[in-house]
Amino acid sequence: MCAKILDVRLQFPNSSLADLYDPNTMPPDLVEAHNNLDKAVDACYGRKFGNREERIEFLFELYKKYTQKLQHTPSFCEVALFL
Repeated sequence: MCAKILDVRLQFPNSSLADLYDPNTMPPDLVEAHNNLDKAVDACYGRKFGNREERIEFLFELYKKYTQKLQHTPSFCEVALFL
């Protein structure tokens, strides 16, 4: 799915991302590729999001949840080693 988006974008080598994603001029193939990706994301999470913003908010919350576990707060002893 993501590869299709990249393939479509490659068809417009002289267009910036701003040009490609202008809602008034976005190429129909790119719109279709993004819609297909949105459907795949909905299927992966077993839900139908009401709109793009809900989907993005959900995905960022998941990202925050899973990356928060990776953050390490140093203990006082670890900090003291560098003083």
